[in-house]
Amino acid sequence: MSKKIYDVAIIGAGVVGTAIARELSKHNISIAVLDAHSDVGDGTSKANTAILHTGFDMVPGSLESKLVARGYHLLRDYARETGIAIEELGALLVAWSQEEHDNLAKLQAKAVENGYKDSVIISAADVYAREPHLGPGALGALYVPGEWIIDPWTPIVAFATQAKLNGADILLGTAVIGVTIGAHNTLHTTNGDVEAHHVINAAGLYSDEIDGVFGVKDFTVIPRRGELMVFDKLSRTLISHIILPVPSSMGKGVLVSPTVFGNIMLGPTAQNLEDKTDSGSSEDGMKFLREKGSKIAPELLDEEITAIYAGLRASTEHSDFQIRLHENKYITVGGIRSTGLTASMAIAEHVKELLVNSGLSLGAERALPAITMPNLGEAFTRPYQDEKAIADKSGYGEIICHCERATRQEVLDALESPLPPTTLGGLGRRTRAGLGRCQGFYCHSELRKLLEKK
Repeated sequence: MSKKIYDVAIIGAGVVGTAIARELSKHNISIAVLDAHSDVGDGTSKANTAILHTGFDMVPGSLESKLVARGYHLLRDYARETGIAIEELGALLVAWSQEEHDNLAKLQAKAVENGYKDSVIISAADVYAREPHLGPGALGALYVPGEWIIDPWTPIVAFATQAKLNGADILLGTAVIGVTIGAHNTLHTTNGDVEAHHVINAAGLYSDEIDGVFGVKDFTVIPRRGELMVFDKLSRTLISHIILPVPSSMGKGVLVSPTVFGNIMLGPTAQNLEDKTDSGSSEDGMKFLREKGSKIAPELLDEEITAIYAGLRASTEHSDFQIRLHENKYITVGGIRSTGLTASMAIAEHVKELLVNSGLSLGAERALPAITMPNLGEAFTRPYQDEKAIADKSGYGEIICHCERATRQEVLDALESPLPPTTLGGLGRRTRAGLGRCQGFYCHSELRKLLEKK
């Protein structure tokens, strides 16, 4: 590492850390983003239910409610500006019991308290008119038209790309293993020391451990495993809304949702663990999801499963986001769970305010470089369908991953981008290549050759 002293060092290159880096790079300050993984968004952020939340069901008055409501509009507009795939589906909170049906009016009132006024309670007949493939027994639903689906991976790459193009250093494969606090903070990492005046802890599952090396003990991260089933694209016509559970005395339950990639997702489970690396799926988790799915959308279980995966949420003993300014010009951004994607850009604004309060002089804003990201959504024109693009570069007409219809030129574009992937997983999150029904059986060899050549 160089002897440069950064104005700000951000620990964690997930959706929150990269959003903060992007926001701060609007100013003429030096920024370093550190992450133990070899790619941005390679931790908790890569396993997300990919919903753009309105915040209608947050705890009114909480920091999470405020930041999700603000972040919804910021991320929606950013996606439209940069070409990130979003679909305006709307959500149905379906009541399957009298208790759940009685809660619909309360949920609608909570939505209004959170500033969302567009939800409508609909009858069982209206539910089945909208979703004829739902299982029998629905008593009604709360319709929330603003709940949409979004590509969860591209925003992270976009945030980091703009930050990097505006001068931020993205230091991957760099784990923080200690700190020395003095006139400035020295982060001891697996790649040497990084010195910074201000440090932001956006380390997700490990945010409590980073707090510990700074002498802070405000919360404990309890990794909560969420397992999901992803069904084949042939199932996509079965469901046209996000089907959300109605909270009851038994908890929140699971959802069924389309994805922008053309699949249907069922999940997640919610199991508290001790091991922060245990992201494997379980037999009990799959059994639980099948039982829930058989009630919500029984025909879905007749479809082929493309993938099963699990993510770990950074839950804590607190119900709200844990974002605090501490001594030594240190800020914790912890307890960010499934709403972190939606809230990310608003969290970045909030953290910037805390930095100013801690004494950082930002000066005037400068423009961020304009970028256009690849639109990976199945509802949009893909490169293999774009005759103009193919005429310009023939590689857009050469499909390399037939399951996801990803082309050779898309792979080359990703490998030649300002923030290229270094793994097949990272390449898949940028292009969809290798993530389809055969899980790379056909294309991984060629993808690996291209990756290794780069």
